[in-house]
Amino acid sequence: MKTGVIVEFIDRRKFVCAVVLSVKENRLHLLTEANREVNLAAGRVAHRSKEIIDPSVGREVTLAKLKATATRRARLAGQLNLQEIWEALNTEDEWIDLPTMTALCFTNGAACDHESAIMRAVFFNRRFFKFDHNRFRPYTPDHVEQMREQEKAATESRRFVEASAAWLRRLIKGTPPSRLTEDQQRLAEILKTYYLQAKKSNHAAQAKEILKRAAINPLHQLFDLLVQMHVFGTDENVELLRHEIAVDFSSAVVEKAHHLATPGGSTADKTKRKDFTHRPLMTIDGQATLDFDDAVSIEDRGDHWLIGVHIADVGHYVKKDDLIDRSALERASSIYMPDQKIPMLPTVLAENICSLKADQIRPAISTEIRFAKQTRNENPVLDFAVVPSLVRVESRLSYWDANSMAQVDPVIGGLFDVARRFRKWRLSKGAVQISLPEIHIRIDETGGVCVNRINRESPARLLVAELMIMANGCFARFLADREIAAVFRTQAEPRQRLFKDREGTLYENWMQRRHLSRFVLSSTPGPHSGLGLDRYVTATSPIRKYVDLLTQRQIRAAVGLENPYSPAEIDEVITRLALPMSTVGQIQRLRQRYWLLKHLTEKIGQPLDALVLKKQRHGYQVLLAKYMLECNLPASESIRLMPGTTVEVTLQHVHPRNDKIHVHLN
Repeated sequence: MKTGVIVEFIDRRKFVCAVVLSVKENRLHLLTEANREVNLAAGRVAHRSKEIIDPSVGREVTLAKLKATATRRARLAGQLNLQEIWEALNTEDEWIDLPTMTALCFTNGAACDHESAIMRAVFFNRRFFKFDHNRFRPYTPDHVEQMREQEKAATESRRFVEASAAWLRRLIKGTPPSRLTEDQQRLAEILKTYYLQAKKSNHAAQAKEILKRAAINPLHQLFDLLVQMHVFGTDENVELLRHEIAVDFSSAVVEKAHHLATPGGSTADKTKRKDFTHRPLMTIDGQATLDFDDAVSIEDRGDHWLIGVHIADVGHYVKKDDLIDRSALERASSIYMPDQKIPMLPTVLAENICSLKADQIRPAISTEIRFAKQTRNENPVLDFAVVPSLVRVESRLSYWDANSMAQVDPVIGGLFDVARRFRKWRLSKGAVQISLPEIHIRIDETGGVCVNRINRESPARLLVAELMIMANGCFARFLADREIAAVFRTQAEPRQRLFKDREGTLYENWMQRRHLSRFVLSSTPGPHSGLGLDRYVTATSPIRKYVDLLTQRQIRAAVGLENPYSPAEIDEVITRLALPMSTVGQIQRLRQRYWLLKHLTEKIGQPLDALVLKKQRHGYQVLLAKYMLECNLPASESIRLMPGTTVEVTLQHVHPRNDKIHVHLN
């Protein structure tokens, strides 16, 4: 390569015309048409002319010649009709070198300018020829058509992006949409998908480009924008959309459920069941409960109590692997949120024939427990029997009803005494009792957020919790003794015990929960340290939880009502349930927190007690005790707070949608 030679190279998708000032090994020192001196590897030269500019003419003359050369070549490239050239050559399935191509395109001459024009034209219009250094190959007609469609789509995409960005800018300024056009409906769906799925959205790149052109921050403005577009409601539960949770049941599932609910749809075989319809059963649940999984009874048998825990026999109606069962397995659990309930089973089953409603005869799985009236340190459960039964609930009580009766009603009082003594025995076996209040949130008829702090240690809640633990422990022993697989729940010893033989402070209870080991689901039994039991299952909520329904089927198999699952089948279902169960927990947790934060937006400026949990990098993690809500407390390094102490803070700012809460130390 000689000094003064005109060359061209491609930089940022542009042809650059330059002259060689000097050559050193394989590196060229060039002066470009834009009056820039650059160093370039010789291999990056796209075209080398035969023309030479005499260095002695000076820099200004050299630049003028470069610019004139670039202009001529660009003009010649613009005169070429590549489609016509391709139509003449596309039957030639072979490479065509640059001189031949130039001669075919320019019949009146083939100078360096013409060669450059060919290269420029093909480089900027890739539809017709494949370009490889100094040779060309016509694409097939199919490929050309495909490229044409892609270019058409790209042009349409650019139009859509520009129009969408302009419309969003007007929307931000306060121009409300009346009726969305087809383009705007498409935009709404793109932005909705992007908001829910972020980078995983198929439209992520296009959505980001539109938002960028409209100067919209997707983290802080996009949700409100979608509300303006009537895509979301103000309190939209985006987690349901994000996880594609089905709120309604398919028509086939609903039809099947209604068939089961009709007279004769599924009748219980009375010969295989004990008749407990004469026993005074009661349900104890929340005031708004409509699906009753369990009922309890108690009888005085002299030296012992006969405790009955009766569980709705859902397996009698919902058969293994039928349409409703597959739907329930996919849902994994009912989802309970302050503003919405999504049942695992269709309502006609969950709140009707499967539910232990008052004054209705229902099939059940009952465990009869002989509970000693007086014991020292031994297990007060003397023995038990698990039987299929027919039951009729006599009394439906709320927790409030049962609490008010605990001191005056011998039945409720007896059950409460049984529950306390059973818990005392569990604690003696190493159970970890964590006593924390529960925050219950309800949305009233006007959309207001009602927050109640519930004492989980009240007589009614304590007796229900302990009787269900007792029954589940009995069910676990019943299955394990018969070597029948089930969804056994095991838990290792806590990583640390913060208190023992006493209730513990709020701080100790909150932190103790963090030290618990994760529970494990398995088809084989093992100890449950947290409950102080040598084996444990959950089978008392088959209307609401698929794990409980699965274990109930194994109990039904043990009493001869159906065939059992194999251990391998149990393990397979446990694996399938892992993700949906985790999702349900996350949705419930986030929705509870959202509504709690929404409630706190009305408390800005109010002082609150905060329990210091631990030191963090820029402050402390605290618990707003009234609401059992964790948040960060910024504090300077000069402030020293001890974990477990209570401080007063003021609520500064709350943003429920962004899950933000800010407090400052008083």
